[in-house]
Order: sequence, then structure tokens, then C-alpha cells
Amino acid sequence: MKVLVVGGGGREHALAWKIGQSPRVETVFVAPGNAGTARDAVNVPIAATDIDGLIRFCKSEQIDLVVVGPEAPLVMGIVDSMQAEGLRVFGPTKAAAELEGSKVFCKNLLHSADIPTADYRTFRDAGDASRYIKDRYSEPTDKVAVVVKADGLAAGKGVIVCGTRSEALEAIDRIANQREFGDAGAELIIEERLSGQEASVLAITDGETIVTLPPAQDHKPAYDGDTGPNTGGMGAYCPTPIIDEELMAKVEANVLVPIVHAMKRSRRPFQGVLYAGLMLTPAGPKVLEFNVRFGDPECQPLLMRLKTDIVDVIEATVDGRLGEIDGLEWDDRPSLCVVMASEGYPGDYEKNREIKGLDAADALPDVKVFHAGTDTVNGQVVNTGGRVLGVTAIGDSISKAKLQAYTAVKEIRWQGAWCRKDISDKALAANG
Repeated sequence: MKVLVVGGGGREHALAWKIGQSPRVETVFVAPGNAGTARDAVNVPIAATDIDGLIRFCKSEQIDLVVVGPEAPLVMGIVDSMQAEGLRVFGPTKAAAELEGSKVFCKNLLHSADIPTADYRTFRDAGDASRYIKDRYSEPTDKVAVVVKADGLAAGKGVIVCGTRSEALEAIDRIANQREFGDAGAELIIEERLSGQEASVLAITDGETIVTLPPAQDHKPAYDGDTGPNTGGMGAYCPTPIIDEELMAKVEANVLVPIVHAMKRSRRPFQGVLYAGLMLTPAGPKVLEFNVRFGDPECQPLLMRLKTDIVDVIEATVDGRLGEIDGLEWDDRPSLCVVMASEGYPGDYEKNREIKGLDAADALPDVKVFHAGTDTVNGQVVNTGGRVLGVTAIGDSISKAKLQAYTAVKEIRWQGAWCRKDISDKALAANG
């Protein structure tokens, strides 16, 4: 069969790589892809948001299955458009994708479904939001514990954690007045800042059956020790020891099952990947956000461990027969992904700097370098994005996986390259 993966990041490289391992798959296309997917699949120069162009390609190439990676085309309604043309596509509809496309919709649904989450207020006007903060805190230096979020999609960066009144007011101004995140800031949320460790629980669902994947832990802040601005994710590992079987059962019962039922009641039945971003608070797990696709970089270590043919799982989801799948088989060893980024990320950064050492890193045992923001120019691989590579390794223990991943990182170099040095240290601390 022929499969098209839509997108061009690290998640899509991991999906193309894993799909290509299926004996049922003849060719994997990736649109638009990157320098890494060009090695493991066939790149197609069509943007992920060019829905009409993608449909024309699918028809001309007689594509049997489409797997949509990023959130933007899902929120635009790519699944609806492709289904209307008779194509088989994995992912939620436009109505269901609003669970990620609108944080206000998500929070309101969580509230109505009695799913644990932070207290919040929504605002359409910067003045109203600012008055809300000023009424609660009188001095610029007053300590606050709030998070200000843009309602719409902002590439993982529309969330600003605030510690003082001044920071909260500045965040409101950046989102609602300056429109730092574009139209995503047309509406905003101010919610209480939760304390605890973050974890990611992903599940695949056809709207009836829910197959939960091993828990992972992402690292959103840019710098070591969880400091600096939020990013799209600087690394992840799987599984995380901070979620044991008992806690996972609570997440399934109190978060995943209720949200699938709530979406069905809202006449937005959900089919695809459901990603719960959780804060493990002293009062139990609370939902920070829902995403409607594989996380990036969580996808990389997850798929590194998956032994089951992913195409079987995807097709069962599309066909509404996920209940027929006899569970998923996983490598017992943990895996870890370290994101290598461009100098200046998550702010402005220089592009088209040559990347060296990729082959040496990929040649190391139990290592796979997934490309995110790369391209090939005059035969050389260069950086084109902020998050450039997801150097992923698997090992007999978290510490061994970490050692192997960072050994591979040392092989790779380009001007301004950097990464966090503490990916998985929380797991090592949890294991004593």
C-alpha cells in the first residue's frame, strides 16, 4: 500500500520511519517532509496546509492511507475534506480538532465534563483581562500564580507563566494587543498556575475504544532546570516513572474516558490521537491542555519503543474497529529524545547553517536521529527551523538511554547548535 504522511517535523519523520517498517507498506510519501524524511521516505513539495494540493496528489498517486501529523491542517479540516473525496485518513475532524484549536473550547468542555483542570477565566478584551489582574493584585511587584494563554494555535509558544502582576499584564499585552501569536490571541485565558510535575499521556481512539500509550514526560521550558521561556518541547522520555499503573488507571477513568464521552455528546466524535498534557498536583492529576495528534517530541521516543505494526493500529482506528486490536507490544527498554535547537530559539534564529556529523550519530547503536527543521541545499543538510533535530536513543535503563542520546548529540554540530543537558534527570531522581 501507499501511505502519505502530512507534515515536515520530527513527529512526521518518526511516523514515516515507523510506517515504513510495516511489511504491508510499499511506499511512504511525506509532504512536505525534511532532509531526514528524504532519507527514509519520498518527499513531496506540498505544504501541510495545502489541502487541495494534497488531495490532488492522493488521487494521482492512488494513496491508500493518509496520516496527518501536525495540528494546523487538522484544525483547518483536512480530514473532512479528504473523507469527502473518498480518501482514508487518520485524524480527527475539524469539529473534533477544536479541542486543541481553541483553548477556551477545551477548558469549557473540561468544566462541563467535570474533568479536573485549573480554575480559569476567559477574556475577549485586553482591557477586561488587565482589570481582572489589577483588581486582584494592587502592586506591580505583587506575587501572582497565573498562566496567560492565547486561545488559538501558537506552535506551543502561546502560554506565558507569570510570577508578578507586571508579568501578567505584560503577557496580556503581548497576546491581546501586540498579537505576538497572531489571531491566536483574539481570545485569551487566565488560569491558576498549578504546581507539580508535568506528564504526557497519549491514547489512540476510534471514538469507542481507547488504547492508552505508555506515559511520557516532555520538557517545555527552554533551559536546564525548567527555566526560560516555553518552547514546543526540548526533549522527552518514555516511560516516565512518575506515573505508575495506579495513577494511569485514574487518568484513564477521570480524564480519557470522560473526554471521549464528552466529545461524543457534543456531536464531535473523536477519532485519532488524543494527547492529555497533565500536571501531577498534590490533589491528583489535572489537565493542562489537550492536543489532537502525537506530541512532538513525545512521538519520537514512543515510536522508538513500539513493536506492533503501526499501520494495523491506524487502519483499525480509521475503520472504527480498534477494539479488535489485541493490545500493543512495546520494547521493555526506555527511550529518550534530546532536541537540538538553533541559536536564538524560541526567539529569532539564523537559518541555512550546515549540519555535520549526522551519519556518525545515526551509526551509533540504538540511536535514531529524527529531523525536524532541516532541508538539503546543494547536497548539504542545513537548519531551517528552531527545533532542528530529535536525537533519540533506547537503552536498558533511562540512564543508559540518556548516555547514548547525548553521545550521539556530541557527534552533531552546526554553528549555534544547543540543547538542554538534563533531559530525563527527573526520572533518574524519581528512581532514586
